[in-house]
Amino acid sequence: MFHELVERNRDHPNISWRGRFTDACIEVRSDGESHFLRLDKNGVSISDTRPDRPVTFTLAASAAAWRELTGAEPRPGLQSLSAMRRTGHMTLTGDHVAFYQNLMALELLFSLSRPRPLKAPPGLDKPSIDPIVGRYLNMDFQGRPHRIYFEEAGQGIPLICLHTAGSDGRQYREILNDPAITANYRVVVFDLPWHGKSSPPAGFQDEIYELTTDGYVAIVMAVKEALGLDNPVIMGCSIGGRAVLHLALRHGRDLRAVIGLQSALYAENTIDGEPGGLRSIHRPDIHGPELSAALMVGVIAPQSNSTDCWETLWHYMQGGPGVFMGDLNYYFTDGDMRNGLADGIDTNLCPVHLLTGEYDTSATPELSRQLAEDINATSFEVMKGMGHFPMSENPEGFRGYLLPVLERIAT
Repeated sequence: MFHELVERNRDHPNISWRGRFTDACIEVRSDGESHFLRLDKNGVSISDTRPDRPVTFTLAASAAAWRELTGAEPRPGLQSLSAMRRTGHMTLTGDHVAFYQNLMALELLFSLSRPRPLKAPPGLDKPSIDPIVGRYLNMDFQGRPHRIYFEEAGQGIPLICLHTAGSDGRQYREILNDPAITANYRVVVFDLPWHGKSSPPAGFQDEIYELTTDGYVAIVMAVKEALGLDNPVIMGCSIGGRAVLHLALRHGRDLRAVIGLQSALYAENTIDGEPGGLRSIHRPDIHGPELSAALMVGVIAPQSNSTDCWETLWHYMQGGPGVFMGDLNYYFTDGDMRNGLADGIDTNLCPVHLLTGEYDTSATPELSRQLAEDINATSFEVMKGMGHFPMSENPEGFRGYLLPVLERIAT
């Protein structure tokens, strides 16, 4: 299995390119048997004989788990190396920093080399322009001038969309382009400060970015007021899926409804199953945005097509230094709702609809189901064959779950 995998991917340009800057010997253990991957300037190679050099780190899993990882449709939790670590199917020993430095190359070799569904390119006889308008909103926020970038399309009920940690509003491109949605909804997507095209405020170089509950709720409501969005629906994913809970709690009277994608009361303060992994995404000896993307491979469903999967990862590769980690301060710590606050959410006052992908190893279907029960959610559904980024990794499949919710809210 491992030899075939290496043979099939030894000439992959992005594995070879990364190998030029590393020299790692990786032991891959499978039911007590060891194989040794070499990643260096010559690309990737494998041997069954222990080399005459130290092993950099060891990855150990059962033979059944390795087979499922490289198979066509692994079960949730076995779709990538980082997912296997998070769910306990694989253990890492040795140099953890070297593991993170080489994680993208390893995911390219293992999970990202798995054949994915193909997405048919759009048939364009001539150039076309998306029906999306992008503008900048200049406003004071918390005593500082900000220039907030937002895009919008459609007319009708305002629908504000909140992107995930470390990414930006491009995740909702397909929502903005969907005439079945924009016929009845004015879709507004903005980049949080420090994200996408919303640059940090002046003086950012002298501070560390950290997202807090108060700050997140305040910026959403400030944008709502500045754009005159009366009684909107707010849909958020991941950190946005948590934020809609805080918004329903604090401002439910001002909202028509909220839609939580990948919502849960909390998430374990770990990256890749390891508490120290959070610090690895902002180290001077690790390319933080690329590592962020490599880690996100672990929460994308194997059924998602290659084009949308890689575009989702590309957004993470472009994040600013320390921004993803600053967002996770809210996701893991400041925004934790196991303190009983969620009990105050009145779903009769502000309906709460929850949609969760089955392949999410962070906000798992089990955590979302528990949330739905705790707050008496208006609706809850597990989305089959989807992961943490339904609107961007599988927009065609996602709209089948979203449209009935939007129709229910509209009526």
